[in-house]
Amino acid sequence: MNKSNTNFSLEVERIDGTCAAGERIGKRNLAEGKIPVISCEGGCIRGEIARVAANLVAKEEPYRRGCHGELLTVPYSAISNWIRKADKVIVIDGYFLRCHGRILRNMIEEDRLIEFDALSFYKKYTDLFYIDDVAEEERNKVAQDVAVWILASLGKK
Repeated sequence: MNKSNTNFSLEVERIDGTCAAGERIGKRNLAEGKIPVISCEGGCIRGEIARVAANLVAKEEPYRRGCHGELLTVPYSAISNWIRKADKVIVIDGYFLRCHGRILRNMIEEDRLIEFDALSFYKKYTDLFYIDDVAEEERNKVAQDVAVWILASLGKK
């Protein structure tokens, strides 16, 4: 792995407005103390498995799916507020680059951030990129296994 000591910042164009559904959900999830689950959304098979696993984890109590896009680009929204104020935030990254975890470590205190590297659990498809390189049934099964592993790990915390 090529390591770099260069940090960088990214400027995001401001938008006036919020997502109506996101406002409702963000306010409700904050009020109910739900724990946001954010995942890799990458275009490769590893990102897809992390994304599907996050959707499965978020169906269980007390978890709910968080929107990283809104968190990062609409900082005044209810979704962003919920994620930044939640007692814990679950991050499921696709593999060792930990793209989301590296970003969120700059936004959320370390003791509130619980990170998972899905690939370190299932250890497959390291030479594949495209989502369709793995049959849908198989990738859904792997994502289910990842979700079970994460929920079991969270039960111990």
